[in-house]
Amino acid sequence: MKAQPGGRVLELTRVLNAPLARVFRALTEPAELVTWWGPHGFTTPEITLDVHVGGRYRFTMQPPDGDPFHLSGEFLEVDPPNRLVYTFRWDEPAPDDQETVVVLTFQAVNDGTRVSLSHGEFATEERLALHRGGWTDAFDRLRALVEP
Repeated sequence: MKAQPGGRVLELTRVLNAPLARVFRALTEPAELVTWWGPHGFTTPEITLDVHVGGRYRFTMQPPDGDPFHLSGEFLEVDPPNRLVYTFRWDEPAPDDQETVVVLTFQAVNDGTRVSLSHGEFATEERLALHRGGWTDAFDRLRALVEP
């Protein structure tokens, strides 16, 4: 996905003190994903995941208070352990939601892994901010899982 000038695309980078293969596995195996996916306080009680180009996924997310909701999409690129690209769609969208594309790249650095995220383009600044908070929390939870 190419960001337009002034477009609403979320860009985040984290360096994790864990090997490349370990980090990639945490993003592509359901048993791993359920332990860290989503903002602080959320759980992911159900994940369906078929990681290959054209494969689909669906996550059930449970907030601390309220009803579960779902997100789903399709894998556009799968290049283990270097890159994942997939569509991202809320199954019960808010009026200002639209399908977006997530691009995750992984690069070995020293004894760790640099994870770079590009996610967008969002319809509103509010949706961009919501996803920034969610990904920031999720990356904190990922760090807690993969770092020794």
